[in-house]
This record gives sequence, C-alpha cells and structure tokens, in this order.
Amino acid sequence: MKSRHYLLSIILAASLIPASGVFAQAKKDEYPARPLRMIVPFAPGGASDTVGRIIQPAMAELLNQQVVVDNRGGAAGNIGVEVAVRATPDGYTFLLGNIGTMAINPNYYTKFPYRPLKDLIPITQIVDVPGSLVVHPSLPAKNVKELVAYMKANPGKLNYGAAAPSSANTLEMLAFLQVVGTSAVQVPYKGGAGPAMVGLLANEVHMMFVTFSSSVHFAKQGRVRMLAVVSPDRNPAFPEIPTMREQGLDFTVGSWQGLFVPAGTPQAVVNALFKVGTTMMKDPQVVKRLGENGIAIVTSKSPADFVAFVKQETARIGKVIKDANIQTE
Repeated sequence: MKSRHYLLSIILAASLIPASGVFAQAKKDEYPARPLRMIVPFAPGGASDTVGRIIQPAMAELLNQQVVVDNRGGAAGNIGVEVAVRATPDGYTFLLGNIGTMAINPNYYTKFPYRPLKDLIPITQIVDVPGSLVVHPSLPAKNVKELVAYMKANPGKLNYGAAAPSSANTLEMLAFLQVVGTSAVQVPYKGGAGPAMVGLLANEVHMMFVTFSSSVHFAKQGRVRMLAVVSPDRNPAFPEIPTMREQGLDFTVGSWQGLFVPAGTPQAVVNALFKVGTTMMKDPQVVKRLGENGIAIVTSKSPADFVAFVKQETARIGKVIKDANIQTE
C-alpha cells in the first residue's frame, strides 16, 4: 500500500494552485480519509462491471483506501449517472461512465435527466472496449454472410437481445440490420449487457451485439458462437475470429469507458484522480486481466483531452444515429 503522503504529493505536483489553497485542506483532512465509491451504472456481468472490478484493487492501493463498487443499473445507465451527479462533489464518489451514458443517451433521448459535460467532470478515459456479434449455437450460421442469408430466408423469425434501447450494442445491431437490409425482433433486457447475455445463453434470444469481454469466455467454451469482432483488427485474445470488415461490412459504433466526478469537485482532487486513474492502468495485474478480456488500455493526456474526446464522440454518435435512420425517444 502506498501512503497517503504519496497521494498528497501527487495532488501538490499535479495542481496549479498554491499549497495554501485546496492542497492545505486536503492535507488537513488526509484525503482520502474514508472509502471511495465507484458508481457502475449497469448490472453485474457486463463490460462496465468487469472493468470496474479489475481496476478496483489497483485503485485502492494507490489511494490507500477501500474502493467500493456500487452497481446502479437501469434506464440505460441513466439511474447510476444521476446518483453520481447528485453526490457530494468531494472526491469520494466517482462514476465509471461509458459511450452509452456519455455520448449515446444524449443523442437518443429527447428528455434527458443530466448534462454530461456540465453535471460531471471527465477525468480520463481508461479503456477501449471492442464489440462482437454472437449467436446461440443452435443457429446454423457460421459467419456473418450465412447469418444474413438465414435471416433473409426466414423473415421475422430471429430476435436479438438488447441491453437498452440506446446502448452501444443495440445501436450496432440497428445499424447492422439497416446495412444488410433485413429485420429482427428486439427483446429488451433491464440492467445492461449482463442480463441480455444470460438470455442468449438460455436461448431466449438468437443473437446480439455485445462487448468482446462479455462474450469471449462463453465463445471459447462453445456456449455462444462468435461470428465477428467489431474493431479494426482481430483481437489477440481470440485471433481466430475475423473482423466485421473482413466479412464485407465496414461499420462500428465502438465502446469506451472512463472516470467522471460530480461538477464542483475541487481541481486538486480532479488532478489527483487523473494521476491515480492513469497510473493504475499500468499496474501489471490490470494489464494482464484486461488483456485476457480483450480490452485495450487507452488513457487521456489530461482531463481537458478527455473533455474534447467526449465532445467528439457525442458528435460522431449523432451522425451514426442519423445515417442509420434510428428512431429516437
């Protein structure tokens, strides 16, 4: 365990304000003086929960405090984000947000309960999460071409699991159906990708787009069949699976995750958490476990860099929704 003096030195080194300002108060209170809460706005079992639990030990070690994972799933992640937005901005509650909560939801919903870049402060991106197209093994399709042919030969027969109407996975499926010119019945699941994956394993649904990390272990066990990875290159965690592009379809929604704190959090704390957030991603166990799940580590150069990235992603997703003619709510 690293000492609190180490963390306080990070705050002082990272902050541009005098030591007599917020730093002096942080030293007096020995920030962090109590456990921190990581809000994961989805149910256990999905990519966000996986990443949260992988980074938790390394983050706790750097902070010299317990970090509690608090799953608050529901409403496409909006419930968990609202919990984070309403939290006291003192550095003891932070959000593990993703492309869905920060870039897709603002484009998808006409009535929206929070403003990502006004109600929250982006700290740093931490990972890039590739997607995958998986089907239940009972389907005869062995690749994307065969799946499309089967769907067209059996119109209206297949359905797909949807983590939420505005999730990256659902957006990928809607864009896919638009591109290949066919349809399937949407079966919604509450709480994120975890419950939807359970539905696929139980053969309640025939197929779904889902993060690679949520499907790779089941695919290797033969419990689902992975037809494609949705990323520029094959994933080293399962290199046998071709990309969507290799199979003639060049599109991706993509997914990423990052750390956010409530607006009003002191800048010294923001700087300290940025340092901790980027440092923990170099931890050997974090690198190893994320690699086993096919998740790429990507950190921001600064909090301002992450702000610019979120703005860029929000604009990009708006175009994806428009180009795919996806109906918003």
